Amino acid sequence: MDIKTKVGKRIREIREAANMSQKNLAYSADIDRSYLASVENGQRNISIVNLEKISIALGVTLNELFKGI
Repeated sequence: MDIKTKVGKRIREIREAANMSQKNLAYSADIDRSYLASVENGQRNISIVNLEKISIALGVTLNELFKGI
């Protein structure tokens, strides 16, 4: 499994554990929902800036976001 897939899977796991929809996470992180979907599916090479936005919207640190990857 490549790093893009691992990161996307981890974002999805945290989002689902928080009972948050892709739409709500995308809105909270100020990113497009279709972009978030492609990140979660491992199709995008996400930037550090967007990783930070997502971690803040999920209420986790970047360290927690990468835990286990």
